[in-house]
Amino acid sequence: MSDRKISRRSFLGYSAASFAALAAADVLSGCATADKAQVKGTGTGAAAGGSMITGYFERFGIDEDIIRRALAAAMSKGADFADLFFQHRVVNHLALEDGEVNQAYASVALGMGVRAVKGDQTGYAYTEDFEPEAIANAALTAAAIADAKAQGAVADFRRIELPPSRYAVKRDWEDVRIAEKLPLLQSVNSALFAKDPRIQKVAASLADESGHILVARSDGLIAEDAQPMTSLAVSAIAEQNGRRESNFCSLSGRSGIELFSDEAVSRLVDKTAQRTLVLFEAVQPPAGIMPVVLTAGSSGILLHEAIGHGMEADFNRKGISIYADKIGKPIAKDIVNVVDDGTLPGARGSLNIDDEGNPAKKTVLVEKGVLKTYLHDRISAKHYGVEPTGNGRRESYACAPMPRMRATYMENGPHKREEIIASVKKGILCESFTNGQVQIGAGDFTFYVKNGWLIEDGKLTRPIKDVNLIGNGPKVLSQVDMVADDLLVDDGRWTCGKDGQSVPVSQGMPTVRVPEMTVGGQGSQG
Repeated sequence: MSDRKISRRSFLGYSAASFAALAAADVLSGCATADKAQVKGTGTGAAAGGSMITGYFERFGIDEDIIRRALAAAMSKGADFADLFFQHRVVNHLALEDGEVNQAYASVALGMGVRAVKGDQTGYAYTEDFEPEAIANAALTAAAIADAKAQGAVADFRRIELPPSRYAVKRDWEDVRIAEKLPLLQSVNSALFAKDPRIQKVAASLADESGHILVARSDGLIAEDAQPMTSLAVSAIAEQNGRRESNFCSLSGRSGIELFSDEAVSRLVDKTAQRTLVLFEAVQPPAGIMPVVLTAGSSGILLHEAIGHGMEADFNRKGISIYADKIGKPIAKDIVNVVDDGTLPGARGSLNIDDEGNPAKKTVLVEKGVLKTYLHDRISAKHYGVEPTGNGRRESYACAPMPRMRATYMENGPHKREEIIASVKKGILCESFTNGQVQIGAGDFTFYVKNGWLIEDGKLTRPIKDVNLIGNGPKVLSQVDMVADDLLVDDGRWTCGKDGQSVPVSQGMPTVRVPEMTVGGQGSQG
């Protein structure tokens, strides 16, 4: 066994204290120099200065012997399969309100989880202690799910070779100091105030994350990934004649600080200002059943929530989803194609590998209106007799994986955006969304439209607000009768919750028309 580089307790204590000191010194004392406490290295395998087996995690004392013994312990009660999931994550957060710093903090997570699988049953345990005894004890706890003769030990390990990273960064976040982050937020603040004198309050926040995972499985597979993440979020409050309106926009991705180019930041500022100020002109549309145009980009939230969850295999295996008996059957018109894609470069929901070590790929869910497959983790894939789709995801080492979406979107269709709008005599166009509720099994939903437009005689006439869309996801999907060629995968800070776990995702749509949907409002005004 290799020499232990640094104990977890010492590492976390040193990191937390140093990050706190760094934040205080940089923000309050003009960004003075301070030593970084984070253990550095973002590559994988030998390139990161680690062994070919444990790579990045060798610095925490994790070697082949520890992995082999932990897997043997997890299989010692007769489990069919076991895996180990090691994770190290450092998150930094900096926020301004009206030009003044009001938040600056960092968090460090380091731990590992052990899963033992016997049939459809899963045993899971985790530890934040990387000492060999603690890891072995966690493995024995997970192993208790089974009660049979021990399975054979892992003979040889093999590392999977990944393609070039889908989220290579130009500079690691651990090399970006607050001295660079603070001016970025200040520039957003100043630019937004300069947009219009009606803007009275601005808040901006920047979060960055450096994450590393290692998966080791009883079938001998070893997989490792370095996973960056960042987001820039902006909100504005404007006032006109004693009336206030507010709105929010964000930009996120698996990227370094290069994501926030001058052009990208300018677009974010413009969008925030426009979406806030247009609300002073907005009216409430008439309530009732009418045609609804879902515009490209963030309308993908309906696809994700009301339809995508129903295509996750665990809901179908349990008979909860309305799609449980729909494989190979038409569920939409032949112009509709829906995918869940883990391969989009730099997207918030993209992955090189999922949290079970399976390479992420593009999974076709609906092809020419026909449901082709579900989103699978290892357990559901075995149940259905198919290969995992790279959708086994977890919030952290403290959680077992389950089928989750990555970047879910509808592909381009044969129509034009202008053609779709022109086809509507009286209806609405939905541009941005906030709160919503969904019944996952049936797909019934209510979504709140923050920004949109009235469509009258084929033209966008007046902005609208305070609108609820009410419907059923599978029914809406089956009704989509026009799909434009303007697909946009939204780059906002989307996060998906399921069974108490949250993971970052992406979503998108081209412009589509739904000929009938219930629109909730308070009658026509203005």
